Amino acid sequence: MMQRLQKILSDFGIASRRKAEELIKEGRVTVNGQIAQLGQKADPEKDYIKVDGKLLIRPEPKVYYAFYKPRKVITSLIDPQGRLTIKNFLKGIKFKVYPVGRLDYDSEGLLILTNDGELAYRVMHPSSEIEKTYLVKVDGIIEPETIEKLRKGIKIEGKLAIPVSVNFIKKLKANSWIKITLHEGRKRQIRKMLERVGHPVIRLIRISIDGIKLGELKPGEYRALTKEEIEELKKKAGLNKKAQK
Repeated sequence: MMQRLQKILSDFGIASRRKAEELIKEGRVTVNGQIAQLGQKADPEKDYIKVDGKLLIRPEPKVYYAFYKPRKVITSLIDPQGRLTIKNFLKGIKFKVYPVGRLDYDSEGLLILTNDGELAYRVMHPSSEIEKTYLVKVDGIIEPETIEKLRKGIKIEGKLAIPVSVNFIKKLKANSWIKITLHEGRKRQIRKMLERVGHPVIRLIRISIDGIKLGELKPGEYRALTKEEIEELKKKAGLNKKAQK
């Protein structure tokens, strides 16, 4: 579709429309090898548009997915040891996406996948205080006083790890299920906390990340995040200023 050059440059993130007009006036923009003129139109899908000799390439759209990482799968796109990685499950996604944060090899559950690098960085940064909730099956019947001890915090490698919340869910014949919500996410934090109180983890499932829920996804499945989920995540990460007003 034919559009004014300044709009095309703005849409591609090269410059504001006003600045784009200046680039055109300065003769720094060409269309199909010819110096562009102010007011000229072009088709970004068909014409070769260059700025300072560099061809405009339309950036990939930002995409966001919720993915259920199965157990015994690496939270990576490549594994030198030849183990299954999350990439093995993403063949239907057109764009190259990356996991936001990690889940260890023996853990399962919700991962956010995106090609939005800024969002990924903000979500992973401790200052964002993004809440992550886990269902955890532990060895043994966990007593109320142990739950209270976990709530007060467990020292790991010299630093106190205090969860947002810890709740007992149910007991089985020889095991218990609990739910833990964290702000921080130190490596194998939940496993280390529960080992310290004598209840090693048998199964660990991340069920939500700041309101984005695993829902009905099964291991290896993914879904696109809704517009509302994306906006809320950006707001929490400090990227959606408009939504915060």
